[in-house]
Amino acid sequence: MAREPGAESANAGCLLAVAGGVAALLTGAPRASFSLNGGFEGHARDLTVPFVQLPLIVLGAALLPLAVGALTRRHTTRAWLPVAVSLTALALGLAGVTAWWTPRQEPDPGYGPGI
Repeated sequence: MAREPGAESANAGCLLAVAGGVAALLTGAPRASFSLNGGFEGHARDLTVPFVQLPLIVLGAALLPLAVGALTRRHTTRAWLPVAVSLTALALGLAGVTAWWTPRQEPDPGYGPGI
């Protein structure tokens, strides 16, 4: 049975998509944990973080290697290049999300030490 050229890089792209989703979840879940319990008496609870923002980040991290790999595979004949470019794009994407996405981590600054 003959294999299609580039099937290995397509399989690697799918594996990178799964790895990207897992890496984004492991990167974003600790940052989103404060939004679940909300601090003192749940005052700063923000459920849009774990139910909207974090799933969108995981989806983006899963789709980014696929899109970059498909674009690279279209313009090259080397089998290893789409995998390397996809891995680089995933690393840069996760670094960008880590630098940019910062959900609230502490209650409002209006709460002081008390009387």
